[in-house]
Amino acid sequence: MKKIFHPEYKQFEPVFNSLLKNFKTEGDLIGSEKRNVIKVFRVEDFKINIKSFKKPNFLNALIYGYIRKSKAERSFEYAQILLSKNIGTPQPYAFYEKKTLLGLSESYYFSEQQDIDLMFRNLIFDPNYPNRDEIIKQSANFFYKIHNLGIEFIDNTAGNTLIKKVGENEYNFYLVDLNRMSFHKELSLNQRAKNIAKLTNDSYINKVFSDAYATLYGIESDVFYTLLMKESNNFLQNFNKRKKIKKQLKFWKK
Repeated sequence: MKKIFHPEYKQFEPVFNSLLKNFKTEGDLIGSEKRNVIKVFRVEDFKINIKSFKKPNFLNALIYGYIRKSKAERSFEYAQILLSKNIGTPQPYAFYEKKTLLGLSESYYFSEQQDIDLMFRNLIFDPNYPNRDEIIKQSANFFYKIHNLGIEFIDNTAGNTLIKKVGENEYNFYLVDLNRMSFHKELSLNQRAKNIAKLTNDSYINKVFSDAYATLYGIESDVFYTLLMKESNNFLQNFNKRKKIKKQLKFWKK
């Protein structure tokens, strides 16, 4: 098993080894086990998040074993890049990989279990969420900062932005599920809108978001809102198309 640690957490190797040994039977499960398995373990004052990535198919096993970095390694590296740029994400601890002659067979990403109050998706499903508009505006500030750094967070869906209230009217934001990111010299207006569009196609949220983001960018809010809604609807349509195709391809599983 290949093991790479953040320099400040190398001493936790025996603890991580023990947690991984009991991964299947212990720990608190987060979400479902359809794809990746995420569990939280409590060790003294620490809450450790371990993400076990789904075993890759034959082709991907070869690719991740010999050509590309694994999702666990990319998550670990991208988290450090984000933190170096003062972008919120749970503290990375380590990643483990197990390889055979046939390539990658297992991979795990160890990080801090972030203490939060909500995810961006809560703002979508609860129109009466306290201080909702202010949180949306601060979300716009957060993504404006990310985009100005040339960072394209590819899996920018509503469940991958975590939010923590840190004052009466102040919030911190954290990105998770980091294995797909691109880094550019700069992002165009279209690239920015297309990236934000993955959060939601809710017209009210996008209007509040656009007002705040457009002010920072220096354009008319209606211009950005129109572009954002176009990209949001396109993303939703493409998502539904892909979902329908996958369902048709898997008819044999019924």
